[in-house]
Amino acid sequence: MDRKFVLRRLTVISVMLVITAVVYIVMFTPMLGVKEVAVSGAKDLTVEEVRAAAAVEMEAPLARVDTAEIAARVLELPRVAEVDVRRSLPGTVEIAVVERTPVAYVVAQDGFHLVDGGGVDYAVKKKAPPGLPTLKATDQRAVEAAVQVLAAAPAKLRATVKAVTADTVHDVRLTLKNGKVVKWGGVEDSARKAAVVGVLLTQPGKVYDVAAPEFPTIG
Repeated sequence: MDRKFVLRRLTVISVMLVITAVVYIVMFTPMLGVKEVAVSGAKDLTVEEVRAAAAVEMEAPLARVDTAEIAARVLELPRVAEVDVRRSLPGTVEIAVVERTPVAYVVAQDGFHLVDGGGVDYAVKKKAPPGLPTLKATDQRAVEAAVQVLAAAPAKLRATVKAVTADTVHDVRLTLKNGKVVKWGGVEDSARKAAVVGVLLTQPGKVYDVAAPEFPTIG
């Protein structure tokens, strides 16, 4: 048998054995297993709470870690709005969370419920959070309309809002800290309403109606 042929076959076999060994080590042994779960972005949540929710199996082969399943478990935490899970060699699972940001709160018997920009009620505080307006709405759709109006309102106006009320999705009202009321209406045409209300508030009055921005009124 040709010596070169034998050497080539031995080389191929050796390479295959090395590849098989590497695959086995990576996929089925703890040599490149999970040694650390690194958490970033946690503020109100603790790192331990995120790790507990993630339930990452330590020493499990890193290559076989299901990042989608881990992300789904972390997203079950009410405070988490977004999460990104990645593998990092040689043995780290990185979990980056984005917590929800409150834009208003609802007063209830059990405390003060924080509501984020998507209208999600995600946490309860014993004391009213400073700097946030109260929110009163008849149902979830009205809650979502109310927070959308808050987001659309000019920043200068938003900083002066004491309460936002939504009896329906088409009847959102902002009560300001000085007692004045802005009747916003629904979320439609919010950009035009935001432009109009800034000018309107420079005029004396108590009630500023921009529900129909082409025909704003002051009462």
